[in-house]
Amino acid sequence: MTATISILGRGRAGRALAEAWGGRAALLAHTAQPEGLVLLAVPDHAVADCAARFPGRCVHLAGSLHLPGVPCAHPLTSFDGQARDWSGTPLAITGAVPDDLRRAFGDLGFVPFDLPGELKPLYHAAAVLTSGHAATLWLGAQALLRAQGVALPGRGLLPLAEATLRNIAERGPAGRTGPFPRGDAATIARDAAALPEPWREIFLKLGGALD
Repeated sequence: MTATISILGRGRAGRALAEAWGGRAALLAHTAQPEGLVLLAVPDHAVADCAARFPGRCVHLAGSLHLPGVPCAHPLTSFDGQARDWSGTPLAITGAVPDDLRRAFGDLGFVPFDLPGELKPLYHAAAVLTSGHAATLWLGAQALLRAQGVALPGRGLLPLAEATLRNIAERGPAGRTGPFPRGDAATIARDAAALPEPWREIFLKLGGALD
């Protein structure tokens, strides 16, 4: 099968999509100069220069960056370099993404929606809160325990994280548990006192962010 999509960038996103699309896509280095449709899976700082080499025939993946005249398709997921089941994963579309590429993403399970360019930073900030910041919180909590000699058995904090996501998926805001939704001031104060800064401030500010 002749490749119909050239993917520039051999990072985790580029490798995962190339594997998933198989013969439909060619995975190339940043410096390549292919013909036809080009998908830019490059770091944000490299998008503008790469796009200038393929006027009118490229799409980029940068979720926060808006370049007038350069369409974007941003998969709302965390890539690890391998093809996964992306069924039901939103795909933010900004600008005139070619129908062939939309269908190619759709074949992988992605669900497209239109995202105005001026809302991309807010959208991406929400994604960072959901993914990167959540991971920092979980890893930080683990490090706090480890520093005091507490080694959780089994799968550690992961079952709690999984149960939390499941509850939110099933019940929405009502799935949120813990002392903050309960308004348990005594427990909140006791827990906060046990934390060093800046974790104490993070604990209190995040806990009250939805009040």
